[in-house]
Amino acid sequence: MYRFVIFLCDLLIPVVSIVNKKIRAGMLGRKSTFAVLQGCISANDKTLWFHCASLGEFEQGRPVFESIVSQYPNHKVVLSFFSPSGFENCPKLDWITTKVYLPLDSKSNAKKFMTQAHPSLAVFVKYDVWPNHLRALYRTGGRAILISAVFKSNQIYFQWYGKMFAAALNAFEHIFVQDNASKELLNESGFSEVTVSGDTRYDRVLSQKTLSIDLPDIEQFVDNQLCFVAGSIWPEDVGLLSNFINIPNGPKCILVPHEIDAAAIKQLQKQLSRTSVLYSKRGQVQIADYSVLIIDCVGLLSKIYHFADVAYVGGAAGTSGLHNVLEPAVFGCPVVIGKNYHKFPEAKALIRNGGLKSVSHPHDLYQTVSSLMEDVEERQNHGQLNAKFIASMHGATAVINTYLTEQAL
Repeated sequence: MYRFVIFLCDLLIPVVSIVNKKIRAGMLGRKSTFAVLQGCISANDKTLWFHCASLGEFEQGRPVFESIVSQYPNHKVVLSFFSPSGFENCPKLDWITTKVYLPLDSKSNAKKFMTQAHPSLAVFVKYDVWPNHLRALYRTGGRAILISAVFKSNQIYFQWYGKMFAAALNAFEHIFVQDNASKELLNESGFSEVTVSGDTRYDRVLSQKTLSIDLPDIEQFVDNQLCFVAGSIWPEDVGLLSNFINIPNGPKCILVPHEIDAAAIKQLQKQLSRTSVLYSKRGQVQIADYSVLIIDCVGLLSKIYHFADVAYVGGAAGTSGLHNVLEPAVFGCPVVIGKNYHKFPEAKALIRNGGLKSVSHPHDLYQTVSSLMEDVEERQNHGQLNAKFIASMHGATAVINTYLTEQAL
């Protein structure tokens, strides 16, 4: 059945790609995977393989990746993605030898990928488990670990029809999970090589906090005034935010849309009654003269949160999926999100801790953010709750590193 599904995907993707640019990008990228590997990896190379579903998983795994690379500087690194958003937006880093799309999970593709990449160690992040690729890796003697994983009883691994996926987990010599519930579930299902490490995203955002924030144009826009940052927002989020964003003489607002194509940006600007300017126009106008700054490029959001007095993180107003709430929280500012956050343990933890607020309606958001903006003590207290909580959660990377040091290649 699984082979049949993969076969159908292979047939249908070219058809769907006609109307979906992301699927088209992935399809075209996968066509070049083997040629790229052949040009970068030779039979005598020692290699490491890091696989991520998308950009969020790459950022989550990055502390571990960089630690492994520092231990094995003579190994080449193959970084694979399934999603175009990850492949296209991943930063260029010296330690990445080559970046490819993971081929569809057929037996022939998996065998060819493993023959060309021949990794000594593979690291998969969170949940993107591909049975045929893992089986092929196992058969070649390559080692694999899964990091920052979360397992729930309703997942396919624990259903009667999911035995193939459960068996694929056996390819991992060790699984590092975020919580005790995941470990207990795996143990009950016969997986003993499991360690609760926590979530490496906490380590990642803490490292980002120490980086230089070299964004003079953003600093010029904020101009030492109160600033509200809304990151990774979708149209549903804009509907929730519009009442607050459009307050006459309100605080400076920085909006970072998840989709930055021209049509999406134009639609966003139509919903603004205050003066707005695109980040791409900096240098052509005095952006400090505007009330709303729209970021129409990628890669800046985690630094832009540094300027937020209050932050909103998108995705939970609709069904797109909540984006990274840890990125603003680490800077010690209060965070506000939509109502659909219950599948995200980090959001639930920050809500319990008191520094993150969930709202359902535009009126609720208006009242919540306005109160935080007006009350300095309340704003600082909520922000410090976030910063202290994240600082207390670091250490997942060290747990994984200890294992890898003891089980050296």
